[in-house]
Amino acid sequence: MSKVAFVGLGNMGGPMAANLVKAGHDVWGFDLSEASRNAASAHGVNAASTLPQAVLNADCIITMLPKGQHVLAVWSDLASVIPEGTLLIDCSTVDVESARKAHALGSAMGCLSLDAPVSGGTTGAEAGTLTFMVGGSESAFASGKAILEAMGRKIVHCGGDGAGQAAKICNNMILGISMVGVCEAFGLAEKLGLSHQALFDVASTSSGQCWSLTTYCPVPGPVPTSPANNDYRPGFATALMLKDLLLSQEAAQQSGAATPLGAHAADLYAQFEAAGHGGEDFSAIIRMLQEIPRE
Repeated sequence: MSKVAFVGLGNMGGPMAANLVKAGHDVWGFDLSEASRNAASAHGVNAASTLPQAVLNADCIITMLPKGQHVLAVWSDLASVIPEGTLLIDCSTVDVESARKAHALGSAMGCLSLDAPVSGGTTGAEAGTLTFMVGGSESAFASGKAILEAMGRKIVHCGGDGAGQAAKICNNMILGISMVGVCEAFGLAEKLGLSHQALFDVASTSSGQCWSLTTYCPVPGPVPTSPANNDYRPGFATALMLKDLLLSQEAAQQSGAATPLGAHAADLYAQFEAAGHGGEDFSAIIRMLQEIPRE
């Protein structure tokens, strides 16, 4: 059993911390939200009232925070309160540059560090079936793999510092693009008089098959567990998809990569969020696409 400190107990962090408890770890959690701390406490997490209290004598510290600036602020605060040798894992989705800066902070503290963003959404966080995309040294990965396995089903070492964030950004750009394509196909099918089920039955077993169709179908009916059958309650919120698509475009600009479909998907999700739909599942963008008049 290890003592694990978990900083950031929101929709993802809370269930992840709870799974560490189930795996037998002594978990101490901190979040600025009292409601989040109380929810985590109900699942066996020791709720700390301050960051220093949470990380005291921790073997491993995990952060799950909204933005790179928050990760860097917390990791900077750790410098004065943790000993050398503490394992630092950031599971947030942030820009690659912030991830590399976090690794530099960890190295300056004499700590092993990993950037380990996740895929699988709140359902995967609760079920412990997340995919972790991990960046960092071989020794850091070896040190952290067992901790990650308590929260996920697939743990992939993608490379050195920042490689986990790079993989996450690329993966979610694919996801955003493919969801728009699936939504457009269902919209076209409706205009042509084809039922949702008929299109699903064909495309799900043909060359159009993809996760956005077979697992997260954006129309009610064919996949009963998809958010479309629950009035598009997230899942994976539109605001989070937009965040990841914007990160992909920032990375594309910095690296010189051409991503015209990624840029267009980012524009569409920006329009959808601006219309007040940021809290809906990202598959709900089908509603907007169905209303766009053909030019």
